[in-house]
This record gives sequence, structure tokens and C-alpha cells, in this order.
Amino acid sequence: MSIFSRKKQDRFIELLIKQAEFAFEGMQMLLAYVRQPDAALAQQVSDIEGQADEVRRILIDELNRTFVTPLDREDIFALSLTVDDILDYAFTTVEEMSLLKIQPNQYVERMVSLLTDAAREIYNGVLRLEDHPNVANDHAVRAKALENRMEAVYREAIADLFDGPRDIDHVVEMLKLREIYRHLSNAADRGDQAANVIGDIVVKKM
Repeated sequence: MSIFSRKKQDRFIELLIKQAEFAFEGMQMLLAYVRQPDAALAQQVSDIEGQADEVRRILIDELNRTFVTPLDREDIFALSLTVDDILDYAFTTVEEMSLLKIQPNQYVERMVSLLTDAAREIYNGVLRLEDHPNVANDHAVRAKALENRMEAVYREAIADLFDGPRDIDHVVEMLKLREIYRHLSNAADRGDQAANVIGDIVVKKM
């Protein structure tokens, strides 16, 4: 059934689920890209990001025109925003890697793999939010644990990156990679925030 054919009170849940699904798909494409950089995969990340933006536009329009919502308006907006940001950082990571001509390394792949797993947990959390809030919260907790693991890899990557620059070319490469690592760290932060919002919603539903 189309997400746009459900009854009004379910519309926000359906749109949030679709956003989270796009975020997970975008991270899967980013993981494929860092494992084998390819223009077609980069375009898929861009296409998914564009589709997700359209879903968010519809959600915000609905939010502005609807008085009664199934969840607190602030929570709907916050969850939509944080999930959208996850995908935005996936998109900008691809853009930066292409612009700076950066080849992914083991740290980039490890971080993106963990982010992909976290995006899956966020998606499953949003999917279960309406009918099984406790299960949704379990997924949110798992997402936060994955974010912690990802940040540990990020710190390891930064430490290794600045361990003895060899020459000016190496310094330039270090600065480029630091920018990529920063994008991935920001994506993890937004995933953590999305998990927090899911947890807040569950508490209010109890």
C-alpha cells in the first residue's frame, strides 16, 4: 500500500518510516561506495538523498497543516530532522571524497559499516514505534551502542592519521582525510540524536 493512502493520523508515522528507510538505503550505498568507489554508486547516494528530502518536505507541510498529530509535534520534527541529517552526511561524505580525490581506507570502511548498522537500527526503531514501543526502544539502545563503537574507531583513525607526518604531501592528505572522518563522526552524532528522540517518544507513550 502506498504511504500516501493511509488514514490521516498514520501519515506522519508512515512518512517517518520512509525517511528512516531512505537513510538506511543511503548508508548501504555509501558502504558499497567506500568498498569500491564508483560514479554510479555515488549517484545512487545522491538520488536517495533527493527522494528523502522530498519525503521530509511533505512531512513538514503536513505538520504545518495538521492540528492533531499521533506524536508530539516537536518529536515528529526532531526525529525527521535527525534522520534527514544522517543521510545528508552520507551524501556530503561522497561529495567530499570525490572533490578531494580521497581513496577510502580501512578506517573509513569500518566507520561506514558501523553507521550502516546503526541506520538499520534507527529504521527498525521507527518501524516499531507505533505498535511496539518497547521494541523500538531496544533498537534505539542498539543504535546508540553502535554510535559509541563508531566514535571509538573515529578516535583511533585520528590518532593514526596524525602519527608522524612524513612530508608536505602527507600533511595535505592528512587534512583531507580528517575532513572525511569529521563528516562520518557528524553522521554518528545525528544517529545518536535520532535514537534519543525515539527513546523520548517511547517514554511519553508509556
